Amino acid sequence: MKTQLIRNSILTIGMILGSGAAQAFAQSNTGTTSVSVVVPAEAAISITTGTTNLTEATGFFGSPFSGTTAFTYKVRTTKVGGAGTITVKITTDFPAGGPSVTTPLTGDAMTYTCTTAASATPCTGSVTALTTGYTSVATFATDAHSTAGTGSSDAGSVVWTLPNDPIYKTGTYAATATFVIAAT
Repeated sequence: MKTQLIRNSILTIGMILGSGAAQAFAQSNTGTTSVSVVVPAEAAISITTGTTNLTEATGFFGSPFSGTTAFTYKVRTTKVGGAGTITVKITTDFPAGGPSVTTPLTGDAMTYTCTTAASATPCTGSVTALTTGYTSVATFATDAHSTAGTGSSDAGSVVWTLPNDPIYKTGTYAATATFVIAAT
């Protein structure tokens, strides 16, 4: 009986010690960190019309050449004092013999009108395209935001108009329009 009592006591002590060891290994510790992000003013633009073909609607010099350049953009301006713009400049003029943005004949200036989503204010009226500086396509107010979502963008367009002057020589003429978007 003494042997049985010693064996049960050893077994009980072993279980108590084993239980304490299991509790020692099951302890946990925690830590924290502060996660911070600075969200800046940002803007991005993508021209979705690779080549804008200007065409005459009616023929026989009855209407100007016109065509639409479509674009998408994302913008976020600063919540206090922020602003932004989309501008365009003709960085490469049409070659000789056809129309000219740099030195148009009287009444032959290339112009454009604009459309944008609600996040922007489009240009007003008909704007004359220039090779000497950037002209307005759209402006953004303080705390302006594009449509929510990482895959979402706002859309806009520029509709170009070029007088159909019979003095232009036949042929294909191309100019380059460079768009710039900025936000503060």
